Amino acid sequence: MKILLFIGFFLFNFTFMDAPNFWQLGFQDPSTPIMEGIIDFHNHLMVFIVPVTIFVFWLLYRCLSFYSYQGDVRKSLTDYDEYFTHSTVLEVVWTIIPAFILMLIAVPSFALLYSMEESIQPSLTLKVVGHQWYWSYEYPEVHQIEELSPESLKVSDLPPAEAYYKKVNLGSSKQIYYNAATAEHLGFDSYMIAEEDLTKGSLRLLEVDRRVVLPEKTHIRILVTAADVLHSWAVPSFGIKVDACPGRLNQTSLFVKRKGVYFGQCSEICGVNHGFMPIVVKVVSKYDFKLWQVGKLMSFDV
Repeated sequence: MKILLFIGFFLFNFTFMDAPNFWQLGFQDPSTPIMEGIIDFHNHLMVFIVPVTIFVFWLLYRCLSFYSYQGDVRKSLTDYDEYFTHSTVLEVVWTIIPAFILMLIAVPSFALLYSMEESIQPSLTLKVVGHQWYWSYEYPEVHQIEELSPESLKVSDLPPAEAYYKKVNLGSSKQIYYNAATAEHLGFDSYMIAEEDLTKGSLRLLEVDRRVVLPEKTHIRILVTAADVLHSWAVPSFGIKVDACPGRLNQTSLFVKRKGVYFGQCSEICGVNHGFMPIVVKVVSKYDFKLWQVGKLMSFDV
């Protein structure tokens, strides 16, 4: 009974969440079209892997049972044909069938690879920089005003004459414009929260002090690099794993279909604290992201 419970635990311990689970088997709940395609392709592969594995083990068993030594050489060679050397039909069959199987696997894999490399005009850019042992994030399109002044922020019914003033859309009658020439790009460092500082409900080794905030249903460009050694920015629910290489800028695209909090970790051994570089991405609605963006511009939290 204990053995059956042990086997059942591993066979049915699947998870459908955006963070890893204890003794997890299978994928995390997908949130992007790419991850959905990866899971579909995995299921497609299992259709071929399972029958091929069963056939190979059956063939191995038949060969061992027919040609194994049974104490009597004559009895062991009863089913052995010493004149059997080759079969043209058999060679053709075991060449064509594997080739046909590979074709059935290759066609959907090419479509998935093409979609993963597809680059669409992004509405937002996120730059990720790996350090030993934390992550830095930059939003080139999101600005932040360090000091509020009449030159940095203007409230007016008409747009200022200067072209470098940009409008802040708050949905109110008054229009607010900020000086994009003096505003800084939003950027921050994200560190793992120590175990003794965790609050109730937080995930050990996965929670950070500052989360990445992204809007849902938006085409986002992710730029990944490193400042010291090799890192890898990976979020399983997104189907993303991008190497962060010093002196090189790697790019990928992201389109998240639903709101939520998604967890990941550095997936490239980068030193003694490699296991303490978690990634937390909070995906919100477009309206909430706009409020967050305005809050960062005004230097207050939303």
